[in-house]
Amino acid sequence: MFKSTSNYPMITVEEAWRRVAAQMAPLPPRAYALDTALGLVLAEDVCAVENMPPFAASAMDGYAVVAADEGPRRVIGEQSAGPDREMVVMPGTAARIMTGAPVPRGADAVIPVEYTESDGDTVVLHANVLPGQHVRPAGQDIAIDDLVLTSGTVLGPAEIGLLATMGRAQVQVHPRPTVAVMATGDELVPLSEALAPGQIRDSNSHAIVAAARACGFDARSMGLIRDDIDSLRHAILQGVQSADMVLTSGGVSMGTRDLVKPLLEELGVVHFGRVAVKPGKPLTYATVRGVPVFGLPGFPVSSLVAFENVVRPALRIMAGHANIWRPEIEVHLQHDIAHAPDRTEYQRAVVIVENGVHVASTTGVQVSGRLKSLVGANALLRLPAGRDSFRQGETVTAILITMPEVATTR
Repeated sequence: MFKSTSNYPMITVEEAWRRVAAQMAPLPPRAYALDTALGLVLAEDVCAVENMPPFAASAMDGYAVVAADEGPRRVIGEQSAGPDREMVVMPGTAARIMTGAPVPRGADAVIPVEYTESDGDTVVLHANVLPGQHVRPAGQDIAIDDLVLTSGTVLGPAEIGLLATMGRAQVQVHPRPTVAVMATGDELVPLSEALAPGQIRDSNSHAIVAAARACGFDARSMGLIRDDIDSLRHAILQGVQSADMVLTSGGVSMGTRDLVKPLLEELGVVHFGRVAVKPGKPLTYATVRGVPVFGLPGFPVSSLVAFENVVRPALRIMAGHANIWRPEIEVHLQHDIAHAPDRTEYQRAVVIVENGVHVASTTGVQVSGRLKSLVGANALLRLPAGRDSFRQGETVTAILITMPEVATTR
């Protein structure tokens, strides 16, 4: 007979992450078209195969001249940015030139137009010019064989532009992890349906998909899965076949209809099923056919806090990122906080700077079903086990959940 409950030892937050991290690795590199690689992590070192600029180029609009020459110069033509007109500048001559244009042979300097006077046929210089002035030599920015970008670099707009400058139409990157999200429970109804007695609308799948997409990953909802073992088995197997990670919400507590944990035991290996954390004690982590599966709690706040603290850094490892943790700072409490000492707790808070000091206030009632406690929050206050309260003015650690990741370890 299929068991609906199982016993799992309670482990610390730190041990839970150690077990998750032990199973995580960057996804194998793939070639991406350059214009689809924004935000991805480079999986190769990139060296220059040509100089940048590829020729000596003017840094100003003006005239290309021989610096040591004196007196008026005869203007022999104009060199604009584009094909080299193959002019030759000799003593007594000058060539009108535009910014970015190749410097004609013979010229060794450019004088800005505002320091000259010309009648069209000749030009007079009203300032001295030195050899090399306002000329960008070939290879000034990048020389052939220079190491331009290293493996592990996150490709932003500047990096994309640099790769384009070097003619790279494709790059080897770690792909974005794909995430399959499902919400479980007979009590759930989709947004399009009216509520019957005892029912609630599904918010978790929408919030979790949004959380994954907000950090740059490809997430899709697999819909609502009823509390039926065959339906749940089919959905999980479909998820592991089609995605790099599967996230379920609900069904991980100890009730008779909480089927996720025993099903994961049947299909794969459960690495933990209870964590000494609030919110999120029933958080479950398993691997099924080599694919990580996280059983998130059914309460909305619990699922999103677990996503932030465990799933998000795991996904960033899979995407090849080195920095996986949000910044942490010490903050002064603006009011007393009650805290159950048996577990590490993450309270939702707003952190501001007041008189040059970071101060924090919680967002009100902190129960796991009150999603409003996360709305407007910019931090999670990490309250360690072993204390039963914190007083106004005390310092605690705040995790800044609206800031980009900056740390490799926590």
